[in-house]
Amino acid sequence: MPARNWGFWAFITILAVLHFLLHLGLGLGATAPDLLTVAVLLAARRVSGAGAAVVGLVLGLIQDSLSLVAFGADAVVLAAIGFLGARSRDYFFGDSLLFVAVYLFLGKWVHDVLYHLLYSALPSTTGADLRRVLLIDAPVAAVYAAIVGTLALLVYRATTKER
Repeated sequence: MPARNWGFWAFITILAVLHFLLHLGLGLGATAPDLLTVAVLLAARRVSGAGAAVVGLVLGLIQDSLSLVAFGADAVVLAAIGFLGARSRDYFFGDSLLFVAVYLFLGKWVHDVLYHLLYSALPSTTGADLRRVLLIDAPVAAVYAAIVGTLALLVYRATTKER
């Protein structure tokens, strides 16, 4: 790993720590943005598919260790999102802010849909109405994550002078 990548991995670590600080430390819960998904998606643009899947799996296992019902669901979904995000480099090239915002929006929306599909498949849970998740909850959370993720990336680019 080249020395210039240390700053980026510190940024990804800060996003993960901020996620847990906002969700658990400050008790914001669902009102805080999903910075883990943002971290996995941004990391996926820099590493291979397998590396992005490992990042997603590790962060998902950390997140799932706090879950009482759906242990492993977020790990599977974040690993899949990481792999798909890394594969998107083959089809979409660019790092403009508009592209990153759309990429984060789509990635977070797919994350929420896959998570709710896995969560509702568990025998001990009653899943939320999939139409409500697809049309209301997931898009709103995706816009929120895309805005916060794009702002975080702007701050990272400004502090590191990296494009």
